[in-house]
Amino acid sequence: MKLWVLRHGEAQAQALTDAQRRLTPRGREQALQSAGRLLGVPLAGILASPYARAQETALLVRQALGGELSLNTVPWLTPDSDPAATLLGLDEHGPGDWLLVSHQPLVGCLLGWLERGERAALHPMGTASLAELEGEGALAGLMTLRSLYHPTH
Repeated sequence: MKLWVLRHGEAQAQALTDAQRRLTPRGREQALQSAGRLLGVPLAGILASPYARAQETALLVRQALGGELSLNTVPWLTPDSDPAATLLGLDEHGPGDWLLVSHQPLVGCLLGWLERGERAALHPMGTASLAELEGEGALAGLMTLRSLYHPTH
């Protein structure tokens, strides 16, 4: 199994609420750069946070990949979600290679949870950074980081 973890693209500094912050033009460009790394990857679908910037990032990726992937909004991919709860939520979506679109601090903590079973961020995850993990399943401490991509702009 492979799991791809994508942090949303650069977002506005302010909005009425954190959940309403939208992507900047640079953030849209970053999302498309990361989407390019997923061309040809046989994903089961995209799971995204309900926050505006993650939704926009997921839609841009979906469109860049041909627009046919399922896109599901899930409540367990918000910034302060628990990595263990994220894995439980992922289990409900069945087998396959999934793209998760979320936020810091969750994405950093999730990588630490999957690689070492620790909720500590092990790798920098800037805006639109994309991590590829591989393992027998999405289990704490049993996945290996295969690649980590950071957009150039």
